[in-house]
Amino acid sequence: MAYCWKADLNPSESHEEQHEHQEFHSVNQRLFPSQVSLGFDQLVDEISNKIPLYQSEIEENTVFMPSVPNWDSKRHSLDETHQISFNEFTSKSSELPRHEDRKAPIIGFRHSVLPNPQNMNKESLWGNPTGKYHGADDYRLHILAPSPTSLDKIDSQRELEDEDHNYHIGFENSIPPIYPSLSTDSTPREENKRSRNMNIVEPSLMLFKDSFLPRTWESTWPKNTEVIGCSIQLVEVPQGSNLNLASFCDKVKKIRETYHAADINSNSGKIWSTTTAFPYQLFSSTKFNINIFTDNSTQVLHFMPYANYLVKDLIAEALHFCTNDQLSPKDHLLSICGYEEFLQNDHSLGSHKIFQKDKSVIQLNLQNNREAPGKLSRKHEDDHSQFYLNQLLEFMHIWKVSRQCLSTVIKKYDFHLKYLLKTKQNVDNIIEEVKNICSVLGCVETKQITDAVNELNLILQRKTEDLHQNSETSAKGLIEKVTTELSMSIYRLIDVYCSSFYADFQPLNAPDSISCVNPGLHSHLSFTVYAAHNIPETWVHSYKAFSFSCWLTYAGKKLCQVRNYRNIPVKKLFFFLVNWSETINFPLEIKSLPRESMLTIKLFGIICATNTANLLAWTCLPLFPKDKSILGSMLFSMTLQSEPPIEMIAPGVWDISQPSPVTLQIDFPATEWEYMKLDSEENGSNLEEPPKECLKHIARLSQKQSPLLLSEEKRRYLWFYRFSCNNENCSLPLVLGSAPGWDERTVSEMHTILRRWKFSHPLEALGLLTYSFPDQEIRKVAVQQLDHLLNDELLEFLPQLVQAVKFEWNLESPLVQLLLHHSLQSIQIAHRLYWLLQDAQNEAYFKSWYQKLLAALQFCAGKALSDEFSKEKKLIKILGDIGEKVKSASDPQRQEVLKKEIGRLEEFFQCINTCHLPLNPALCIKGIDRDACSYFTSNALPLKITFLNANPMGKNISVIFKAGDDLRQDMLVLQIIQVMDNIWLHEGLDMQMIIYRCLSTGKGQGLVQMVPDAVTLAKIHRHSGLIGPLKENTIKKWFSQHNRLKADYEKALRNFFYSCAGWCVVTFILGVCDRHNDNIMLTKSGHMFHIDFGKFLGHAQTFGGIKRDRAPFVFTSEMEYFITEGGKNPQHFQDFVELCCRAYNIVRRHSRLLLNLLEMMLHAGLPELSGIQDLKYVCNNLRPQDTDLEATSHFTKKIKESLECFPVKLNNLIHILAQMTAIRPAKSTSQTFSQESTMLSETRSIQRATILGFSKKTSSLYLIQVTHRNSETSLTEKSFDQFSKLHSQLQKQFVSLTLPEFPHWWHLPFTNSDHKRFRDLNRYMEQILNGSYEVANSDYVLNFFLSEPVQQTIEESSPVDLGEKFPDKKPKVQLVISYEDTKLTILVKHMKNIHLPDGSAPSAHVEFYLLPYPSEVRRRKTKSVPKCTDPTYNEIVVYGEVTELQGHVLMLIVKSKTIFVGAINIQLSSVPLNEEKWYPLGNSII
Repeated sequence: MAYCWKADLNPSESHEEQHEHQEFHSVNQRLFPSQVSLGFDQLVDEISNKIPLYQSEIEENTVFMPSVPNWDSKRHSLDETHQISFNEFTSKSSELPRHEDRKAPIIGFRHSVLPNPQNMNKESLWGNPTGKYHGADDYRLHILAPSPTSLDKIDSQRELEDEDHNYHIGFENSIPPIYPSLSTDSTPREENKRSRNMNIVEPSLMLFKDSFLPRTWESTWPKNTEVIGCSIQLVEVPQGSNLNLASFCDKVKKIRETYHAADINSNSGKIWSTTTAFPYQLFSSTKFNINIFTDNSTQVLHFMPYANYLVKDLIAEALHFCTNDQLSPKDHLLSICGYEEFLQNDHSLGSHKIFQKDKSVIQLNLQNNREAPGKLSRKHEDDHSQFYLNQLLEFMHIWKVSRQCLSTVIKKYDFHLKYLLKTKQNVDNIIEEVKNICSVLGCVETKQITDAVNELNLILQRKTEDLHQNSETSAKGLIEKVTTELSMSIYRLIDVYCSSFYADFQPLNAPDSISCVNPGLHSHLSFTVYAAHNIPETWVHSYKAFSFSCWLTYAGKKLCQVRNYRNIPVKKLFFFLVNWSETINFPLEIKSLPRESMLTIKLFGIICATNTANLLAWTCLPLFPKDKSILGSMLFSMTLQSEPPIEMIAPGVWDISQPSPVTLQIDFPATEWEYMKLDSEENGSNLEEPPKECLKHIARLSQKQSPLLLSEEKRRYLWFYRFSCNNENCSLPLVLGSAPGWDERTVSEMHTILRRWKFSHPLEALGLLTYSFPDQEIRKVAVQQLDHLLNDELLEFLPQLVQAVKFEWNLESPLVQLLLHHSLQSIQIAHRLYWLLQDAQNEAYFKSWYQKLLAALQFCAGKALSDEFSKEKKLIKILGDIGEKVKSASDPQRQEVLKKEIGRLEEFFQCINTCHLPLNPALCIKGIDRDACSYFTSNALPLKITFLNANPMGKNISVIFKAGDDLRQDMLVLQIIQVMDNIWLHEGLDMQMIIYRCLSTGKGQGLVQMVPDAVTLAKIHRHSGLIGPLKENTIKKWFSQHNRLKADYEKALRNFFYSCAGWCVVTFILGVCDRHNDNIMLTKSGHMFHIDFGKFLGHAQTFGGIKRDRAPFVFTSEMEYFITEGGKNPQHFQDFVELCCRAYNIVRRHSRLLLNLLEMMLHAGLPELSGIQDLKYVCNNLRPQDTDLEATSHFTKKIKESLECFPVKLNNLIHILAQMTAIRPAKSTSQTFSQESTMLSETRSIQRATILGFSKKTSSLYLIQVTHRNSETSLTEKSFDQFSKLHSQLQKQFVSLTLPEFPHWWHLPFTNSDHKRFRDLNRYMEQILNGSYEVANSDYVLNFFLSEPVQQTIEESSPVDLGEKFPDKKPKVQLVISYEDTKLTILVKHMKNIHLPDGSAPSAHVEFYLLPYPSEVRRRKTKSVPKCTDPTYNEIVVYGEVTELQGHVLMLIVKSKTIFVGAINIQLSSVPLNEEKWYPLGNSII
């Protein structure tokens, strides 16, 4: 049975009504408080069985409140207290395995050093325990401060308690050190009246030490005290009256004080180029081309140092050449030309990211370190500045109640009070001023104020002669007494307000307090929801009554719920309020509650017409902030915004201490619980090692990478073997995330595992900062691990850490401290963090926390950097205004509007001279290139803005400013891609990725970096004709036009080869959708990259219920055409597949990191990353459970699927047709593409073409001599398949024309086939070129003969070496054979040089037979690859139950349908396992 606290009910209520209030629901009648589990194994069960509380149980387990005498029902008290039963109570429980042989340490709350309840005067403190009415004298409250002797006894008891060495983790209940006395003497008649209006033991009077000003503040207070006539004294508190906020300010100040302005190591004021660990595999013997400019010489120094050369050594060498003076390299720095970015002297050149990505000549500038400006450094004055949030957060009006405002209304109250005492008149003025005071204090009217005002009215309404009958009750005496009570009530309200909300003042002396009580060791969570103040008038008219519900949550899961069914209408006193005065009892012992439990209270309005409840407002608060329970009356602001997901319920989701229109008053018991952490008992040290099968199963479970992806059953299994898990077979987030709950035993074991765990890498701890782990100890260990990262490493993961702040317990958490510490060490981190926090304030929740953290960052950064932030913010504001005006203007006027508004930017730079670019702090800008600015005519009308580089050695900087697009998702996708690229670089694989910068600067706006010389694939398609997207040679032709020299063409082909492979992998893993030719860009140097990531994780756009993105990723036949050079080098396609699979497998080894990064962004408000299904999508694409061979086979299938997906081309064509009329080029920009010359024009029509023979490189290509109209000749090489494809294209293009007959292979005789084919093809070419003029001069024909000339711009040798060069032309097959646990696995990778007997390309498949078994039993077969001499398979063939390899032969036969192509027998006993090997194919079956 669940226990509760219950106050006496109103004696006037009937027995049935009392019985109704006592009803509660329970899942199990025999469930006792000590058995309440906080596990989350089972679903939340709603308690439905109603069991009344029997009197005997009440007497044993109930703390009684004093009874209230009967009174006129027409005058409702503001403090009616009713017992709320456990209606709709729900809780989760789990059946944890019992370990009888070991004793679990205690985790939770326990009280100590409490007064003996038997010695307490219950009648004087809490009223008559039996609830009987004994008259007014029973309600007289006499609370005395304990004597010094008694305090000494308590202190001695505490000292004895501290000597107790029992190992517990729990909460200790402590008594506030001082209890000021409060004596209330009044006449019996007055007491009778007051007894009708209030409970003498008034919870709202219980103001405890958390609301007192700490003594440590007294010495720091400015001596600016205002004494009001009614003895209310206010003192200014610059750091704020709220203790949590003041403590945060103090912590931030201490962090800043650890980094002195004079410390040049942490305060250089320079932006350092980012570095990584030296990539040895990437730079084994690489040299860099470096030009160094010096200020003292016009001569440029050229060096070619190795990648592992230290920067300081390069400086020393440069100094040796440029001067004869003996200068120290320590006094010099190398900056990157065009940037305010410096290389780090103690690092190698190859460690800097700029050298890892830029393979061209790198320009550096040698500067004297003493002369190099550190303009962003903190100054001496910054060390002595004070951190007051009210100064930094003026824009949010955090101090809604100023000391001056309150002082003004109190002075008016004092003036009218003196007048009243003198004349006994004008009481209305007093009441009006009291209302004004309450209005200033959030429209909160306490019961004491209401009672005092009522008493004052009653006294002044009596006749004078009645008052003089008793000299002790003279009018003057009563008025003075009541006004004193009124002033004390106001004084208490001010104190409660200051302790609850942010204010810049505090009462000089705390009001009187009521001492604590001892509820017993097994007390349950209980509090009183008193009232909701300042109900909006619109609600009063729309709803007939109001109710509320209370939830207890932890780690995104519901612990318990209590629903109030008493619907209370609104009352009108000074303001509208709903007065419930309901005592809420949870059937959970306080000591069993998790330390990070959250309480959520929701306010519902009952609609008059339908009688349904609407959620109107909510608030949530930590039950134990600062590891202590809340004491006495507190005010909490309620928000009217939509309710957040339960996973986001955390202390910062809503700022309860910032005043809001609706204020909730809650009265907490006078019992303080304090968390005490002691060493827990070590468990699992002597457990037996589990069987190998269990360890293998653990390893398989760990492949899920995230506990969110594990089923309930798998989590139970993993937790059962928790002490057998380590960093080799599992990850710590998986183990801890598999815990069945957060009860005492479980939390103790989690902490034990946490202490034992050895992290393989600091980034493994990222998974412990998700919402699933609110435990402060776990998060503290995670931050300790992340602190091992270097500044440049931490910079990469700042977006996730900013999101993790949401689930911290307070703003003084280790994570917040980590961010502030590193921002003081690195301007790069401070700058990135500033814009992340600036953007995070636009999220629906946690806005207040981010505002405070941003203010702390600005304080730590110092004035110079903070001023720079302000300039950048102003720049963004101007760009936003310009974008809005351009968008709102009519189309003909937009250009003029833009030209006019650009003047605002010019004025901006005239005022501030220079400003750093928000996209990149290393770029400093000084003005605008007016002529280069424009706008694009897409829907959002983004601006193209070109800034003047403030660095004289730099080029102008062009950016795109977007308004109306949410760029946060683009930022995340680009960040994940950057992480993948860093992984590849570390493994020695440079995928030539161009990852542009993108920054969200506010809601629906941001900056995007423009990549120079990049054009969209759609633009290339449009200039290739109407059917440009359907042509095979479009990309190859474009690169040929812009790379005339062989070296340039080879470089472009190589860059495309690698970058295309890289983007295929990343877009597949992340499920990037909405891929069309306007979202793919190419540079003339060969780099391909994607843009616009508004759709990802497989959330494809649909048209008529059909997905527009039908392919796994974009890899079209025109891309393959360019890679294989029109089919001349088919092995390049095999190399491409190998590269993709290698890159894919490298990334897969870091699946845990990628999934952690995405999981930490689940609650960032991104439209397409919001649930576990999105994580599952990425996990399914990463396939962490697969071996490398299985993943290779899987990704190869995806490549083929993409290559064969015709809807991709169709989508590009539709996009071209749709955009031809809708899209115009950006205004005032030069049309670079339309002026490009084209190789294919009418002036280069062909006179004739003749086959001279076979090519010297390969017998499958014909060498053709082409004679132009001007009698010039050129050579080209074509295969028979290319001739056949040309004929097919012409048939599709010229349907109405009669084309010459093509000599297909079946026309050939059995002898002299080559001579016959030469003659037939020559005749075919003659008929084509001399036939229809339209056909002869078509793009297909001209491109066929002229686009790939030999011995002109490209030599006869293979243009690019992208992979293995085959020394012979013999047919071969590449296999990888592995054998493990009686399972034989064969990966068929590629074949080369296979032909049919007639020399044509076969449609080959591979058949396997494992001998000596019968062929029909052991036959395996791959799919066929159509018409290819160098096919790629990457298919896996598996044979099970192979006990040994000795004596087994693998027979491999290659066929094209039924035609034999080649075969080989492989002795398995002599095969090198797990290695790629080429096997020659014979011409017969053995």
